[in-house]
Amino acid sequence: DTFSEIDQYVIRAFANALEDIPMALAENCGLSPMDEVANLKSLQVKQQSNVLGLDVVNGGGAADMKEIGVFETLIGKKQQFRLASQLVKMILKIDDVITGGSYQ
Repeated sequence: DTFSEIDQYVIRAFANALEDIPMALAENCGLSPMDEVANLKSLQVKQQSNVLGLDVVNGGGAADMKEIGVFETLIGKKQQFRLASQLVKMILKIDDVITGGSYQ
């Protein structure tokens, strides 16, 4: 409750969008996305681990990403977030222009 109501909505939407990544990975590998992501989140909370991820190479389940050699650089993540933010701003600007010009 440290954020305003609108900020909480934005943060929740952003978290839900991040959840789509493991869901898509699981689905593309023929796994049950809901089950795999639910189990993964449960293990992350139980083990208080931020390095657990989906092991899609070995048939699903959670695995320590460090142990299996899956790394993503911080600079790569920063660039992805910047690009995503810029795209959202562009979409919102287009929506404002159409709404402001009463396009029907």
